[in-house]
Amino acid sequence: MKFGVICLNKYGDAIFSPIYVTFEIQSDYDADFVGENLSRWDFINKALRYQQGTVYERMAVSPEDFLTVKCYMPSKREQEKLSKFIGLIDEKIVCQRKYIDVLKKYKRGAVRHLLSPKSCPLKKARWTTAKMGELGSFVKGAPLSKADISEDGTPFILYGELYTTYNEVITSVKRRTQAQVDELFLSRVGDVVIPTSGETPEEISTASCVMLPGVILAGDLNIFRGDKVDGRIISYLLNHVVNAKIARIAQGKSVVHIQASELRKLTLTYPDKNTQNTIIGLLSLLDDQIMNEENVLAFLSDLKEGLLQQLFI
Repeated sequence: MKFGVICLNKYGDAIFSPIYVTFEIQSDYDADFVGENLSRWDFINKALRYQQGTVYERMAVSPEDFLTVKCYMPSKREQEKLSKFIGLIDEKIVCQRKYIDVLKKYKRGAVRHLLSPKSCPLKKARWTTAKMGELGSFVKGAPLSKADISEDGTPFILYGELYTTYNEVITSVKRRTQAQVDELFLSRVGDVVIPTSGETPEEISTASCVMLPGVILAGDLNIFRGDKVDGRIISYLLNHVVNAKIARIAQGKSVVHIQASELRKLTLTYPDKNTQNTIIGLLSLLDDQIMNEENVLAFLSDLKEGLLQQLFI
């Protein structure tokens, strides 16, 4: 067993690579119940105490040692009842994830529809086309990194979190830092942050609008500031309308870069202020619905985790 990877085969007959060790569960135990037990991190950590090897990447637990780890099981009848209930929660979690994916896909389509002069249903909308450099200015992010994260202090956004944590609009910040930076690197409401580097051209074609003042914007970030177009509209345009154009102007192979000088040349078509506010309101309703459904998903995941902890103490 390497790096604590334990999975239950739910697909039936299959051919496994010899790199994997496979075990057959005895018939007097419920396979689903055993799988849930053995794939929990507290059991995995218990098993990893038996790791052997001199090179970290090749350390592993031998099958013989793995089989000595004790598990406490109820009767098979109780196992079947419990695994069935856990399975119902799993099904609900899968359905909830699919529903969230559908909502996000719908939102992407709605953004493109609303922010296109040809398809926007808001008949009174007036459209303007300009280069980003004509709409505002760019600033590089503060020279801070993950090493500067602390438990308290000033709110703090790192460029990598645009890929993992934040969406098009940021209304709350998870990180804090005790670091002190120039006022230039503190956010103003409506700032749009764009990563300067990423692994692929498609990945780098992302942006977030920061709707909070005084947040430290750090790392490989291009910070766009302007007052002619709402930053949320800029963010939606960059993420969903001109993202393919950004991917084309990104440079590099193993690491892809995008320079502010290239972003300044990017052409955006945007609606008048009243239409911007209407579109932002409509998309905010979608964002609220997605957030509510993600909270339901988090509740279901916590429910399952809490149940498993109680079952396998």
